[in-house]
Amino acid sequence: MRMASTPGKAYSKTDLSNELGLSRNYLAKIMQQLSHGGMVETRRGAGGTDGGAALRASLQDIRWGQIILLLAEGQSLVACMAGARARARRTLESCWRLISRLHRAKASFIADLDLSTRADIALPVPETAG
Repeated sequence: MRMASTPGKAYSKTDLSNELGLSRNYLAKIMQQLSHGGMVETRRGAGGTDGGAALRASLQDIRWGQIILLLAEGQSLVACMAGARARARRTLESCWRLISRLHRAKASFIADLDLSTRADIALPVPETAG
């Protein structure tokens, strides 16, 4: 959301982690996923002057559903989706009924998020001290 407020500007992990209250390591993982997904471009720079991460695509091209799917890639909604084979048959049958509902709910959730772009909820540009 911060990057959407000033497209093209590169943000350092330190600046973003301080503003958003996230650890730098956690933020680095998020940035790596977004970079691999083609949503942000990461740049190296000395002293943070030219380095950081910036939006790569047009704000109108990136939908929130795409972002959520990218960040949730490889993760299960619930534990039974990840390791169901190791469970007893009775538990599996119950789990599979739940899974089909969760997949439908997830599809509805993503479709609703896809109604909004990053530009729709960009944070206001912070005022700089003069």
